[in-house]
Amino acid sequence: SCEATQSCDCSSMGLDFIPSGLTGKITALNLAHNRIKQVRAHDLQQAVNLRALLLQSNQISSIDEDSFGSLGKLELLDLSDNSLARLSPLWFGPLFSLQHLRIQGNSYSDLGESSPFSSLRNLSSLHLGNSQFSTIRQGNFEGIKLLNKLWIDGGNLRRYEPGSLKAIKKINHVIMSIRRIDVFSAMVRDLLHSAIWLDVRKIAFDIPEELKLLRIISFSSAKKISLKQCLFTDATVPGIVSILEDMPKLVEVEMKNCRLLGTGRWGMKIQANQSQSVRVLTIENLSIEKFYLFTDLRSVLDLLSPFTKITVENTKVFLVPCSLSRHLLSLEYLDLSANLLGDQSLEHSACQGAWPSLQILNLSQNSLSDLKMTGKSLSHLRNLNLLDISENNFGEIPDVCDWPENLKYLNLSSTQILRLTACIPSTLEVLDVSANNLQDFGLQLPFLKELYLANNHLKTLPDAAAIPNLVAMSISRNKLNSFSKQEFEAFKQMKLLDASANNFICSCKFLSFVHHEAGIGQVLVGWPENYICDSPLAVRGARVGTVQLSLMECHRSLVVSLICALVFLLVLILVVVGYKYHAVWYMRMTWAWLQAKRKPKRAPTKDVCYDAFVSYSENDSNWVENIMVQQLEQACPPFRLCLHKRDFVPGKWIVDNIIDSIEKSHKTLFVLSEHFVQSEWCKYELDFSHFRLFDENNDAAILILLEPIQSQAIPKRFCKLRKIMNTRTYLEWPSGEEQQEMFWENLKVALKS
Repeated sequence: SCEATQSCDCSSMGLDFIPSGLTGKITALNLAHNRIKQVRAHDLQQAVNLRALLLQSNQISSIDEDSFGSLGKLELLDLSDNSLARLSPLWFGPLFSLQHLRIQGNSYSDLGESSPFSSLRNLSSLHLGNSQFSTIRQGNFEGIKLLNKLWIDGGNLRRYEPGSLKAIKKINHVIMSIRRIDVFSAMVRDLLHSAIWLDVRKIAFDIPEELKLLRIISFSSAKKISLKQCLFTDATVPGIVSILEDMPKLVEVEMKNCRLLGTGRWGMKIQANQSQSVRVLTIENLSIEKFYLFTDLRSVLDLLSPFTKITVENTKVFLVPCSLSRHLLSLEYLDLSANLLGDQSLEHSACQGAWPSLQILNLSQNSLSDLKMTGKSLSHLRNLNLLDISENNFGEIPDVCDWPENLKYLNLSSTQILRLTACIPSTLEVLDVSANNLQDFGLQLPFLKELYLANNHLKTLPDAAAIPNLVAMSISRNKLNSFSKQEFEAFKQMKLLDASANNFICSCKFLSFVHHEAGIGQVLVGWPENYICDSPLAVRGARVGTVQLSLMECHRSLVVSLICALVFLLVLILVVVGYKYHAVWYMRMTWAWLQAKRKPKRAPTKDVCYDAFVSYSENDSNWVENIMVQQLEQACPPFRLCLHKRDFVPGKWIVDNIIDSIEKSHKTLFVLSEHFVQSEWCKYELDFSHFRLFDENNDAAILILLEPIQSQAIPKRFCKLRKIMNTRTYLEWPSGEEQQEMFWENLKVALKS
């Protein structure tokens, strides 16, 4: 499980112990999501070059004091989500290079009597706490001077000794999940001059009397404060706003996934502080159950004029009062995406005198449907240069529209547009109309530098003459089937052209241009990996850059003529070879074999006229004709034998003679010898008798072993014959005369059976 970089992933492998055999070559070891219960002293002793050790989500409850003694180069240690009931300073003592430590999600209730982190001089981020964590003592953070991030999960933290966090002189980002206001207030008091970014989570600001404890926040030097998953009420909002307004260096306020119980009736006007420094406000996913009763926010109008950047996303905003918009005198960036703004409400929100300094406006994912009305509502915004109105539902657009005179960027992607008209402002430098239903693009945009047309239905490239200053264009996922050399030359001065994921007709002419165009890869994004052939069928779905069309596609008539000549030559060769090697005879023999196989397996008794058909090799004819025939045909009573030399019908095809003789014989005698196995005709006789005799499971076949022969010498396709030789008794021709008499008696008995 180790990669070439010596990073070993042993996560989710059901391990009960840290595996043995770890060496000094390993730099990263992932043992997360196993069942490890203990870290022993010798487990990591050899991993002296380890820089990252991930042990989260195990069942670790015990760590030997010198388990990390050889990990002087370790920079990341994750022990989160285990079962550690206490923390020992001896664990972390040798880790003088450690930068990131995660020990949250265990079962310890405190950090001990002293600091477990005193030797971690290079520590940059620390994440601690759990559901049972209840106490922080003075001295717990001794030894830590600077931190980039400190994350404390203290949902049940009940005791905090003042001064505990003062040991840390500077913390760029403090994340605190604290439920008790008094504990939270005491911790903030120790962070007044060290925390740059206060990130407060899962706390309820719903009791006005508790706000007195929070007044200490107004003395904080933090530049940013985040409130996530917090609860507010109409009764507490004015006090919190007043506290934030008094923070001397606060620049940015962020609220995410919070709840507000109320309708904005705050009962008092919040006075603006002349020294207010807040410039950025972000509100995302704010839940207001009765948002439709929310008031016009008159009480906070005086606070809004200094803001330069406001984001209110996915908060069910359906109207921004005109009076509020006019107070946003310094606003340069406004994001109202994923809300409920319609055409009429936008006209009221962007009234005359509203947002005079606005440069960037995001109205995506709202309920806008009239593009002409949208443009007219915003046309007085002289400083507006970027407008995002994507993911609305405009559909048809008019021929003429009014727009802000300095508009440079317009995003109309995913707005159900069917065609483009002169409604699109000619001042644009960037236009995004991707993911619509466009069939063509014929606009004259002399200043346009970037054009995004992806995921439409375009079949041709836009006219380059109409957009002479274009430097980048995306036309991927359309229906382009080709582009000519002239079209490509017109766009070749661009820096980027993405035409991937189209269906190019890979004709010979097109591919010839593609493969000989030296600079094409410098312009086409994703070339050639993401360029797909649609036709011809032989290369459909292949990458354009790898396609080499065959002669058949490019020189069809020549290829057809060549194929005809090759076919004629092949037929001629087959005729000559067949004549030389009697192919017709073999075909007739095969046909006879098939016909014989369809006949009844036994001939009628009246048609049986021989006691036995004798199958033998011509090389064994002397023994058969001069010895065996005399013994059997001159016996009393005599046996009638069928021999191919004597009894085959003259003029009849030999294959038919073999089949008829076998069918008209009561038995079949096979005189087996080395010559028999090598004889082609004997093989045919075996072949024709094989299914006639052996398939009946009877004793119609009599095997005479004229000379010693192994059963393996018989052709393998006659499996039943080989089986008979291995399982049944056969007659073997003896050398002694006394034994020969016994042989003839046994043979006669077999023929009579």
